[in-house]
Amino acid sequence: MKKTNFKKLLSLIVCVVLVAAMALTSIGCKDNATTGEMSSGITATQAKAEFDFTVVHKDGSEKSIKITTDKSTVGEALQAEGIITGDQSEYGLFVKTVDGETLDYDADGYWWAFYIGDEQAMTGVAKTPIEKGKIYSFKAEKA
Repeated sequence: MKKTNFKKLLSLIVCVVLVAAMALTSIGCKDNATTGEMSSGITATQAKAEFDFTVVHKDGSEKSIKITTDKSTVGEALQAEGIITGDQSEYGLFVKTVDGETLDYDADGYWWAFYIGDEQAMTGVAKTPIEKGKIYSFKAEKA
């Protein structure tokens, strides 16, 4: 009789230890795959778009940047990354600074032209939805 009680007690202890071990293992498994967190801090469910952006400066130099964002428009994404700044107007965002370079049309006739692919955009950057496979750019142009 004592042997049967001892076996039951031993079985109960083993079960409790196994349950505790499984609980600790599952709690300790919070890596990037289970949380969905990407290197940028954006979770997999938040990341909506990725696109290539190019800036052509006044001196002709070019810089290309890959943008990964949870924003829905090119303008929102570039502003969130600190790449563009400007003034809001009744027509939308008037971009004055791109990649740290400020252009002043009134002073020297240069302005930032927004392009989608090789063509000047028919929409403002703030209203342009991000489309997969498109390349967006700002180019310093003189009137």
